[in-house]
Amino acid sequence: MSESESFRERPINIDSTGRRKWVYAKNPRGKWFRWRFVIALILLAFLIAAPLIRYNGEPFMLLDIIHRKFILFGTIFWAQDTFILAVLMLGFVFFVILFTVTFGRLWCGFACPQTIFLEIIFRKIEYLIEGDYKERYESDKLPLTITRFIKKTIKHILFFVVAVLITNLFLLWFVGPGELKKIITDSLQLHVQGFLIMLVISGIFYWIYAFFREQICTMVCPYGRMQGVLLDKRSIIVAYDYKRGEPRGTKDGGDCVNCLHCISVCPTAIDIRNGTQLECINCTACIDECNSVMERVKKPTGLIRFDSVEGIENGHKTIWNTRNRAYSVVLILLIGFFVFLISTRSEIETSILKTPGSLYQVVENGDIMNIYNIKIINKTHSNFFLNIKLLSHKGKIQMAGKEIVLHGHESFESVILVTIPGDQLNRGSNTVEFGMYEKEKLLEKYSTSFPAP
Repeated sequence: MSESESFRERPINIDSTGRRKWVYAKNPRGKWFRWRFVIALILLAFLIAAPLIRYNGEPFMLLDIIHRKFILFGTIFWAQDTFILAVLMLGFVFFVILFTVTFGRLWCGFACPQTIFLEIIFRKIEYLIEGDYKERYESDKLPLTITRFIKKTIKHILFFVVAVLITNLFLLWFVGPGELKKIITDSLQLHVQGFLIMLVISGIFYWIYAFFREQICTMVCPYGRMQGVLLDKRSIIVAYDYKRGEPRGTKDGGDCVNCLHCISVCPTAIDIRNGTQLECINCTACIDECNSVMERVKKPTGLIRFDSVEGIENGHKTIWNTRNRAYSVVLILLIGFFVFLISTRSEIETSILKTPGSLYQVVENGDIMNIYNIKIINKTHSNFFLNIKLLSHKGKIQMAGKEIVLHGHESFESVILVTIPGDQLNRGSNTVEFGMYEKEKLLEKYSTSFPAP
């Protein structure tokens, strides 16, 4: 059976014995690659700058899992906002589905961190030190020389240095610039465990980009396998116009001259002429290479282009169908619901819980007293000077400290003693309601239990 007939039986970078075939991808050039390069620089700039930019005294982006504090585009979400974050994540999932149904794996080729780091950083280092694909392919077949050993050593040292920088860049998103600076400038003895974890993660990144490479896309990432479910005949993909190109390589046949340049430049080594494949990441390298060949042979460009199966077969250009519209409606509803939740979210989040292990006390005149722990989180950039009142009963509240001062995006914790006359209470458990006020403005209500004899 020929390779063209059996290419779907296994990943293209695995031979018939199950051994890996190393991919020597040609250095891409052309209009689409320039667009990819510009987009990659913008995304890398955002990746670096987003946690460094300060907005109202806080990082613009921060995923502080330890303290359960998440800042997305300057908006802070706390652990109490889990439902809002769940709606946001659900909206993101539907966006990915809608985007894939409409534009295929455009994300993989233009915006995926794996592609950006591998194609824009690590491969460029490799091209700079070891040369383009033919030079590397031919030299790797020869015995190792001192010159090649030095080149490979320099390359792998640079790879590991970049992997360490990537690890610290991601760490910046999770701890913030201040904490990362403290970790770096502190004595190593204070952060031995964290340093070892950083080295392990850096080693994983180094191994991925130096050795595992495209197999992340072809064997690990589930997104490629989702194509079989999400794509349809109107989805925009990197496609070969077989109606124009076939039969290939003949003088009086189609426009495809069978030069195989589209394969040599592909980072996953597929033949795009065999149709849509899970290994294709829509990087457009084959488009640039094919257009370059078509210009040299004086034929129209676009033999490989962004198009749909239906567009190639029937010239149909509309990308909208029933599935697109259905996903769009759901996505719009989720976005609207998310905006509603954000706009109606309370400015503060109060938690008043009975102190563990404490019992009610009967004080003078038969009044009943209980001890509570109070925690208030400020979800805004404003400062609040709060006071707490009983709304459901007549009674009094005593607090450790004189006032509740709540600075922007900070929390307040204290202990309060709540005393209520016994004649206002039922036997057993009662429900009491508190109000959090800034002057005369009610910011939030909170109900909790109040045990009584």
